[in-house]
Amino acid sequence: MRFVTYTESNGDRVGVLDQDRVHALPPGIRLIDLLDDPQRLHEAGEQALRDPRAVHPYDSVRLRAPIPEPPTVRDFTAFEQHYDGVAKLQSPDARPPEEWYAAPAFYFTNPYAIHGPNDDVRVPPGCTVFDFELEVAAVIGRNGWDLTVEEAESHIAGYVLMNDWSARDLQFAEMRVQLGPAKGKDSATTLGPVFVTPDELEPHRAGNAFALRMTAEVNGVVVGEDQWSNMAFSYAQMISYASRGTEVRTGDILGSGTCGGGCLAELWGRKGFSAHLPLAPGDTVTLSVEQLGTQTSRVIEAAAQPTADLRATWHGHAQAAPGSPS
Repeated sequence: MRFVTYTESNGDRVGVLDQDRVHALPPGIRLIDLLDDPQRLHEAGEQALRDPRAVHPYDSVRLRAPIPEPPTVRDFTAFEQHYDGVAKLQSPDARPPEEWYAAPAFYFTNPYAIHGPNDDVRVPPGCTVFDFELEVAAVIGRNGWDLTVEEAESHIAGYVLMNDWSARDLQFAEMRVQLGPAKGKDSATTLGPVFVTPDELEPHRAGNAFALRMTAEVNGVVVGEDQWSNMAFSYAQMISYASRGTEVRTGDILGSGTCGGGCLAELWGRKGFSAHLPLAPGDTVTLSVEQLGTQTSRVIEAAAQPTADLRATWHGHAQAAPGSPS
């Protein structure tokens, strides 16, 4: 089934998408409330199709992210072509390190910065090199701890299209401190339009994911495309690794990382910065994945921010030696 979350005058509402019609579930039900029981999720969808509380044309509703308030958002890097291309920004001969192949690396990004599939996205404060990233995220259904790869697959409730917006200049500067991206990544993550249950995608299964096309456009021009099945790690491997020594919880978002050709930084790494200008206010980014739908996001001006001097200061204390741990 395909579920959406949309806005009504009195709050968010969940519906089932049937062709070009949204069949509403009863008010007050959030999609995240149904994810831990596949049977209950299916029955709620079937009930809405048989006896909907309301029916709306799909193009008439204002879509929210399917899971507007996920508990956590992890983002992996599972497409070798993407990693290889961005690495070439540092050196034409750069390749993924051996550690990249050993385990599916990830970082935590901001669950408070979730955007809907047609929402405008502001340039982050201080950013002059803005970029998009085309991904697909798995959504966790049932809680799990220390999951094996064999166990992890059954914890996937569904999949959503994901855009991990990136302030590249901020990201590359702060990662020189040898911590993960922070302000370079936490301004916006776009999810949706639809949440698709695994059974809908099973006929397309191939490789580590599904034989479905992923396409990125800027201002109507295709700038990159890939096959979802080209992931080097499976979602089961990613979930197993994420749950090692801890837990994954219902509603957690686990992004695949950017597909091959799924961002401007990869173009810059392979062809130079003249290949495409960074995103700027007025640009429109359109991302599509077969079976998961299309996002269309307009880039707008950054919000005004107070200026501040954030440089390190020492007031009579000894300065730490360069490279000292915190």
